[in-house]
Amino acid sequence: MVEKEDLRNRIRRLLLGGGVAVLTAGWVLWSIGRTGALGPCVIIAFILLALFLASSRRYAPFAFTAWVAVFVAASMFYPLAFRTWWGFELSALMVPLIQIIMFGMGTQLTLADFARVFSMPQGVIAGLVLQFSIMPFVGKGLAMIFTRHPEVAAGMVLIGSCPGGVASNVMTYLAKGNVALSVTMTSCSTLAAPIMTPLMMKLLAGAYVEVKFMAMMLSILEMILVPVGAGLLVNWLLTRLRRVYPGAKGVAVGIMKGLPFVSMFAICLIIAIITALSRDDLLAGSFVVPIIIAVILHNVIGYALGYRLARWWRLNEADSRTVAIEVGLQNGGMASALAIEVLKSRLAAIPPAIFGPWMNMSGAMVASWWSARPPKDDFPSS
Repeated sequence: MVEKEDLRNRIRRLLLGGGVAVLTAGWVLWSIGRTGALGPCVIIAFILLALFLASSRRYAPFAFTAWVAVFVAASMFYPLAFRTWWGFELSALMVPLIQIIMFGMGTQLTLADFARVFSMPQGVIAGLVLQFSIMPFVGKGLAMIFTRHPEVAAGMVLIGSCPGGVASNVMTYLAKGNVALSVTMTSCSTLAAPIMTPLMMKLLAGAYVEVKFMAMMLSILEMILVPVGAGLLVNWLLTRLRRVYPGAKGVAVGIMKGLPFVSMFAICLIIAIITALSRDDLLAGSFVVPIIIAVILHNVIGYALGYRLARWWRLNEADSRTVAIEVGLQNGGMASALAIEVLKSRLAAIPPAIFGPWMNMSGAMVASWWSARPPKDDFPSS
């Protein structure tokens, strides 16, 4: 056992040291004029960093963010690889990729997750009200302060008007929150999205871009509810299959374990496509730094207000942590797809594309901080 752990530690050191060495080599080659070597070195360094983080129990929550960085770096250095394949526009994959992600989410849900709203109504209602009030209005306020580009402003409102992110359940678990409440909140906010997302966009972003309520609602139904429903059905069928045919248990378990990885790859690919499409704007636009600052503030304010208002609502500590994470983490993939498919705007897709990687990193940091501080039962649970 000791020898295995020692071997793992050596591998981790090699991965981390290799990443630093490759990145240093890329910088040296770039400084002497070998600019073509920088891209491969940065990409390889991020891959090694992702493998290092994934191999560590302490830093594993950050591994997904590192994989996102791999795809972002690849799309920045080689944008054509994520724009077209043999004449096929990869932007056409946005909706199918979101459907894959939502299908994967659906396979992790049961009807009991939706029915649970009746057993914990206070937490679910508080979470939904805060989800579709804090983030849209904060997005609007930050857009008024940080940008004069109407399409970028619409993108900031859009990311705030989307339902909770699919990573919130894992972050809640790490933060010692109420995982059952998290799953129920994610499910319910997803169900509410076809109405609430276009409604908030119409109210808060209608002055920036044309918001077609029905078109957006139908797109969300197509992207979200249909695949989630299909995932629920598959979950039920696989559960039945395991009961009727015990020998099929291994296959069913393998499918259920594999789907989250497929979803994570789909998220990375969506971010890469958006980054590739927006690359020229990102490099040429002086508005990028203010957008990054605004996105960070949007996310942090979501956590802070979500937590404080949940406490004001007299939710206990575990439930308040859950609401904070649910409010702070948004479905960035859905926002990106809506920006491209419905708003027809690459600029509107930039805030969601930045929000996605950042929220995974900040969510892991918040969860790690809370994980070391067990919640106290000061109010009754919801």
